[in-house]
Amino acid sequence: MSRELGFDHDILILGGGLVGSALACALDGRGWRIGQVEASAAAAGAPGFDERKLALAAASLNALAALDVLPRLATPPAPIRRVHVSRAGDFGAVRLEAAEMGHDAFGGVVLARELGEALESRLATVQGLERYRPATVLEVTPDADGPRVRLDPASGGRELRARLLVAADGSRSLARAALGIGASEHDYGQTLVVCSLATDRAPDGTAWERFTDQGPVALLPMAGGHYGAICAVARDQADAVLALSDAAYTDYFQQRFGWRAGRVRRVGKRSAYPLARIVADRLVAPRAVLMGNAAQSIHPIGAQGFNLGLRDALALAQRLDGGDPGDAARLADYAQSRREDRERTLAFSDGLARATANAGFPMHVLRSLGLLALGHLPGLAAPLAAGAMGYRGQVPDLSRPNA
Repeated sequence: MSRELGFDHDILILGGGLVGSALACALDGRGWRIGQVEASAAAAGAPGFDERKLALAAASLNALAALDVLPRLATPPAPIRRVHVSRAGDFGAVRLEAAEMGHDAFGGVVLARELGEALESRLATVQGLERYRPATVLEVTPDADGPRVRLDPASGGRELRARLLVAADGSRSLARAALGIGASEHDYGQTLVVCSLATDRAPDGTAWERFTDQGPVALLPMAGGHYGAICAVARDQADAVLALSDAAYTDYFQQRFGWRAGRVRRVGKRSAYPLARIVADRLVAPRAVLMGNAAQSIHPIGAQGFNLGLRDALALAQRLDGGDPGDAARLADYAQSRREDRERTLAFSDGLARATANAGFPMHVLRSLGLLALGHLPGLAAPLAAGAMGYRGQVPDLSRPNA
């Protein structure tokens, strides 16, 4: 029907990264004509298909299993069975045990590249999907009847029109700007250094988060007996840290993290990502919706970014059953349904990043009291665990257990 009315697609997704691809998978079998535009020539170059380690919340694992993505992973997720949170110089620590809360695990850790490859495999089976790759978006023109998207001459220079445009085109979203949606920004002044490492103790399912004056340091259990290591450094020190030899970085990470997980024996290749918070003022515009980093790019504390974007995608797909996909009332309902989860996740991520970075004595006392309380009062820790598992606000159907 969309083509008969002059539309190339019912739904056009800008971006072939993890969230945009997950949305396309979630729309499979619903009868839509879907388009997806991606600038990279192959999956290996798509945004997010890299060596980062992703901590997937239990809700995300539920959904990816229901979407037939999880079985396609080359390496099964390494379960997170407990979480240990501490802050250098503060008293107390938070220890969360999944078994004590009636769960096998809080979530699992995967390699972003392998998740991207699993999504690519699944996309090949999605009905009604047409992919434009490589194709660069030159212009997005809002239109009350359906936004228009002009591609670069190398990809035919054609103009695409859809009844609903989904902008999943990254934190510097061209579509977001074209749609007249503003965004607030905060530069944390830090760079995240990511690598794999091994210690003299095999991972036991514990995810470690250690906060320091210089920024957070974390270890995520990975399959194969090693950890995914995350270390935030001041922006002006990032180049020097990246230039360290493996032996010197081993010592540096050990000094920052401490000895809770044992002695660091070796480290892998390092990569770096600047840390900034970019949050769109609103999620929807006429016949358009923002998704993934175009909607919000947040601090990786608590590993909330992709998990939040995936829940956004699932909630939208859940509301796209028949009728007009770009109907204003439908999009308004979607935005309202995501409000609580989005606001609470953004507040948690940003608040934790700022509070743990404050080296002042009053904040030291407050943090210590908070860590002691969370560590000894299960009633306070339970909501924290539920949020970490992806159960905030209106949980999308596919994110629920046994969906």
